Amino acid sequence: MNTKRVLKVPINNRLTTLTGPSGVGKGTLIKNLLKRHPFIWLSISATTRSPRRTELNGKDYFFLNHEEFRAKIIDKELLEWAEFSGNYYGTPREPVNYQLAAHRPVLLEIELEGARQIRSSFPSSFQIFISPPSFEELEYRIRARKTDSEESISKRLLQAHVEINSQKEFNAVLINKNLENSLSQLETIMGL
Repeated sequence: MNTKRVLKVPINNRLTTLTGPSGVGKGTLIKNLLKRHPFIWLSISATTRSPRRTELNGKDYFFLNHEEFRAKIIDKELLEWAEFSGNYYGTPREPVNYQLAAHRPVLLEIELEGARQIRSSFPSSFQIFISPPSFEELEYRIRARKTDSEESISKRLLQAHVEINSQKEFNAVLINKNLENSLSQLETIMGL
């Protein structure tokens, strides 16, 4: 485990962000972490993209139109937000504050720019970067999903270089090589 600085901060009333390149396994880690620690609240993002067939409003995302999302930006109702492929994505501030006020730990899965915004809007957050064991392994994982076009894979890999080069900005770095080991390391880093 490569940890730069692991702070022993009580898990209650703490906002933790997980960031890492597409295909690194953040979603799988989070799903397993929440099974073991159901008291952790995973923030639901807002987006302007259309829901996929199996997605539900308020469960997978808060689906908004562009005008509604822009109003949330203007009213400072988002902790962070970004535009990607013509759609907006962001983290609603109110549910996060509500959970933290109830002394429930909050977890955000966000991309690099969102993590940088969180540092400004919520400087006491604890930020963890999930890194692949190698760039080649990351490319293998992305291709093995067989869900993306070659153009999309190329874009994801270019962005992955940028994200991997940013890992020094984070409180801790976890190399996701093996699910069980990585999950145990994540629990240790989060003080669970």
